[in-house]
Amino acid sequence: MGSWYEGPLAAFDTETTGVDVETDRIVSAALVVQDAPGSRPRVTRWLVNPGVPVPAAATRVHGLTDEHLQRNGRWPAPVMYEVAQALAEQARVGRPVVVMNAPFDLTLLDRELRRHRASSLGRWFERSPLLVLDPWVLDKHLDRYRKGRRTLTDLCAYYEVPLEGAHEAAADAVAALEVARAVGRRFASRLERLSPGELHTLQALWHAAQARGLQSWFARTGTEEVVDPAWPLRPDLPAAA
Repeated sequence: MGSWYEGPLAAFDTETTGVDVETDRIVSAALVVQDAPGSRPRVTRWLVNPGVPVPAAATRVHGLTDEHLQRNGRWPAPVMYEVAQALAEQARVGRPVVVMNAPFDLTLLDRELRRHRASSLGRWFERSPLLVLDPWVLDKHLDRYRKGRRTLTDLCAYYEVPLEGAHEAAADAVAALEVARAVGRRFASRLERLSPGELHTLQALWHAAQARGLQSWFARTGTEEVVDPAWPLRPDLPAAA
């Protein structure tokens, strides 16, 4: 049986109104499915009218304006249902899903489901767990002493993966998928015997350790930022008293 990085993979990505998973909104999303390395991926795209203004800073990143989203985007409630359903289908068939910086995209989706569907992402995976591969966590653990940034653009450059149309959800998802395959091949001796389920569990541990290290560094430098160790989904914030 071949290794996970040579088999079927999916990848998921979003574009948003900002970087706060609790308050920002999804404006576009994409799921790509690739049956084998080198095969043409099947792409599903969603465009969302978030119902709130899109900050100019966000538009400068992904190019999606209020006017474009109001004219062409769909209301969030049905879109979030379709996205969750599509991810649940990947879980049902046991296909791993690549999500770069998974706690960001998956937590945003969870909050959107809570906001618009009175639901949660976890409910969709009660029968079949979602198996996540996070290139950021994998690369940082397997090559932890390499200096430099590890954004998707940086990882694509390092692993020689083409990235055309960065900050478009489908383009980013395809690139993240190829980075995950490249990481698997480069570190085959450490990864090839691990199943996606085993790797999912290990990534949660690796991410928590990475978060603790970053939190310690922040403490030494006097930075007040808090690093959440949860992966691949941050827990819901408790309701205010």
